[in-house]
Amino acid sequence: MQVADLNKIENPYLLLTPGPLSTTHRVKQQMLRDWCTWDKDYNQIVQQIRNQLVNLATDQPGYTATLMQGSGTFSVEATIGSVIPASGKLVVLVNGEYGRRIAQIANKLGISTLVIDSGELAAVDPQALAKVLQEDAQITHVAMVHCETTTGMLNPLKAIGEIAQEYDKVYIVDAMSSFGGMVIDMAELHIDFLISSANKCIQGVPGFGFILAKHSSMNSIAGLSRSVSLDLYDQWRCMEDNLGKWRFTSPTHVVRAFAEALKELDGEGGVVARQQRYGENQRTLVDGMQRLGFEPLLDAQLQSSIITSFHNPQHPNYNFNTFYEVLKGKGFVIYPGKVSQADCFRIGTIGDVWPSDIDRFIEAVETSMYWNDD
Repeated sequence: MQVADLNKIENPYLLLTPGPLSTTHRVKQQMLRDWCTWDKDYNQIVQQIRNQLVNLATDQPGYTATLMQGSGTFSVEATIGSVIPASGKLVVLVNGEYGRRIAQIANKLGISTLVIDSGELAAVDPQALAKVLQEDAQITHVAMVHCETTTGMLNPLKAIGEIAQEYDKVYIVDAMSSFGGMVIDMAELHIDFLISSANKCIQGVPGFGFILAKHSSMNSIAGLSRSVSLDLYDQWRCMEDNLGKWRFTSPTHVVRAFAEALKELDGEGGVVARQQRYGENQRTLVDGMQRLGFEPLLDAQLQSSIITSFHNPQHPNYNFNTFYEVLKGKGFVIYPGKVSQADCFRIGTIGDVWPSDIDRFIEAVETSMYWNDD
């Protein structure tokens, strides 16, 4: 049986979502073998992954990676709860659901938190941050989502980093939906802690997230965690001292699949090549959807290549759930809208998805527009 046939059996539909996303047969195949968490061969795989992640993040020395069980939000909570001391204060730049989630985590943990909310249809404002930092010397940390998948918004990573550095604040970036699919240099962008997940642009499967930081930054957070299982320092220290061992049971199958996904990323040509493919996917999508009368929610200069929001058609016979099911029957799964201020739906362009797949999707949309029938 050919790989293409296997993919069709394994994937009755293509996930046009921001993650979990469609993965290759090669990645899924790695999960057929069982691994022992204590085995040195498995731990060597973990160490290799950690080193590869650092190499993707920067070419500067002194950086390290920590893997954390659970969804990406677990890694966000591990970072927020382990990095900010009791005397610290966090400012969160918000323009969507995932920025709000960072603030929610911080509030739940009893961390003094200030929110700068730009609304869902505008990028976060560097000057608003600068003004707040000028006025409030108690702020110690700045957090932001890079690609806000509520809308598909791409926030100004460099501008915020420069302001955080100017005011000597710790810069925490949720790069969940961008790392591995966009070129990001932590050192150049002054990022102190970068958080992402296995099932996003590196095209693995759900089960763990990871945090990238300097060795010196990790050493500085010893004893700060508000959790046992989400203690970022203890997790890192265990992996450092025991050469890839996790403190508690690790998602072994997911880790092995991720190692294969990293090989695929390298084989594709690295992050630069993947960024180009995602960009072509997104341009093909927007061109095709606009031809059919669907308009994007965001202006092009604010839009990422990760996921795109489109206004729902203003037609009395249109219903998103019906549209969703019709497209699913044709082999494509899309996302409902998450924007509170607009009636929309979302389409992801990451994962094992290529421009030819987007062309097929546009054809499926065109033949699914039942509300235009006489």
